[in-house]
Amino acid sequence: MNQKIWLSSPHMSGKEQFYIKEAFDTNWVAPLGPNVNGFENDLQAYLNDDVYVATLASGTSALHLGLILLNVTQGDEVICQSKTFSASANPIAYQGATPVFVDSEKYTWNICPEQLEIAIKDRISKGKTPKAIIAVHLYGMPYKVDEVRAIADNYKIPIIEDSAESLGSTYHGKKCGTFGDISILSFNGNKIITTSGGGALVARSEALKNKAVFLATQARDNEPHYQHSHIGYNYRMSNIVAGIGRGQMTILNSHVAKRRSNHEFYKQTFKNNNAITFLEEPEGYFSNRWLTCILLPSLKVREELRLALEKENIESRPLWKPMHQQPIFKDAPMYKNGVSDDLFNRGLCLPSGSNLTDNELNRVILAIKTYFAV
Repeated sequence: MNQKIWLSSPHMSGKEQFYIKEAFDTNWVAPLGPNVNGFENDLQAYLNDDVYVATLASGTSALHLGLILLNVTQGDEVICQSKTFSASANPIAYQGATPVFVDSEKYTWNICPEQLEIAIKDRISKGKTPKAIIAVHLYGMPYKVDEVRAIADNYKIPIIEDSAESLGSTYHGKKCGTFGDISILSFNGNKIITTSGGGALVARSEALKNKAVFLATQARDNEPHYQHSHIGYNYRMSNIVAGIGRGQMTILNSHVAKRRSNHEFYKQTFKNNNAITFLEEPEGYFSNRWLTCILLPSLKVREELRLALEKENIESRPLWKPMHQQPIFKDAPMYKNGVSDDLFNRGLCLPSGSNLTDNELNRVILAIKTYFAV
């Protein structure tokens, strides 16, 4: 059988081991140290918008701390984009709050401003002003930043920007990860850069960053003994993991370029296939193309193609199943227009890693062409 082609596998620069070895050589094997500080500084310099970064154990932990920092508690409501991975919504439940899901619009596949305002007005009419809005840059495509911000500001609701999939993307020249009142990043194994696991919280002030770090290190008070006046969490990134991140930052731009090249290759190859459509970049949008996603005519075609690729040992994946379709959230409020349901039925993610070889890309192309030729 042919070697497995993965959807999005880790891609090392070769420089990671320098920082890891340095951590071992200096015995900085802890959730603090020069690599932690260095990785945070690298990210801050890259985002380049007077932000402050706290590196954490995962993007999920960053979202959880973001909700805590915004004082989301038991009984509150938080608006969340329905078309997303479950990690965007689960931290709402951690806080005993209720997710209020909002559908997507068709131009970016992200949170629909029209449905967002409908949801806010309806929740307010029911006596529940949402405490936060979680907006996601899905598959690296920025959401409608200006429209969502205008609505959020009008109703004085803070935004948590879920930039887990969009490091390297920009909106009118400004980096994703800088648009929220609080933003989060992910460095999971399948992301644009990886630390094997890991994430970051991006804050607009040093004080907010420091509070996140305090909570992420078990909220230990400044006393010679162990004293705790707040509930804390073991969410801080280790110095070894941060060393991987420092090595990865050296090739972030080239990873973005390669993924965009993969997307363009697929798009040009299938430009005359009317059964395959791609998500276009609106004017002013720049996507890292974390995953190249296509829309097919029907659920039947999507599944047939996915299984045809699987038969050739090629990994593909349906688009995220919307949160309002998930059994765990079946009773949560949902403001829908049908877009995310349609995307789930017809959408497929193709292999997109920055380490894909020409031979692997051609294998994927051949398998897709073979399916449509039958």
